[in-house]
Amino acid sequence: MTQRKTDSPDSQPIPGWITRLDRRDLEADRLPRDPIQLFSNWFDQALDAGLLEPTAMTLATATPDGQPSARVVLLKGFDASGFRFFTNYESRKGRELADNAHAALVFWWDRLERQVRIRGTVEKLDPQASTEYYDSRPRGSRIGAHASPQSRPIESREALEARVKAIEARFGDGDIPRPDQWGGYRVVPDEVEFWQGRESRLHDRIVFQRTDDGWSTTRLAP
Repeated sequence: MTQRKTDSPDSQPIPGWITRLDRRDLEADRLPRDPIQLFSNWFDQALDAGLLEPTAMTLATATPDGQPSARVVLLKGFDASGFRFFTNYESRKGRELADNAHAALVFWWDRLERQVRIRGTVEKLDPQASTEYYDSRPRGSRIGAHASPQSRPIESREALEARVKAIEARFGDGDIPRPDQWGGYRVVPDEVEFWQGRESRLHDRIVFQRTDDGWSTTRLAP
C-alpha cells in the first residue's frame, strides 16, 4: 500500500455530509480484509470533517513491570507496515519503548463518532527516514529538538529559552542537523479495533487480529 502522509487541514465548520454519514461501515458485507484499508478510508473522512487535529493519537507505553503512561502525539504517516510518529528517543516514551517495545494507540474523531484502537510492537525508523522528516520541519522545530531535554526536569522556562538561544548561536544561519537523540518510530499493529457510534448505544465494534495468513475479524459487544 502507498505510504500516506498525514498533514491536516485547518479546522472548518462541520460539513453537512457528517449528519448524513453512513454508519454501516462495520457491517459484515462491507468489511475489507485489511484493517489498514479501512483505517485509510476513515482517516480520509476525518481529514474532510474539519477536525482541529485529526492526526492526534494517544500513545500508551509501559515500563517492563507494567507501569503505564500515555500522551497525545501526532500521526506522521501510515502504510501496510504501520503507523509513524517522531519524538526524542530520550523522552519518557522513548526510554519506556527501549525497555518494553509494546505500545497502544487510540484515535478519537468525535464529529464522526469513531474510535480506532491499535496495539502492537514498536520499532525505530531507519536514520534516513528520520532525517528526511526532520529536514522538512520548520527551523524553530529543528532548534527545539536540540534544545529540549524532553521529559527531563528543567530549572525554569527562562533556562529553556537560554538553551534555545545557545543553539541558535551555535548554528547561526547554517544547517541544523538532526540530533542523534531525535527520530521516528513505527507501531507495527497486531490488533486494530474500529468503533462506530450508533443509536441507542448499540455501537459497532470490530477487531482485526493479525494471523499467519493475514487478518481475522471478530465482532465485539458494545
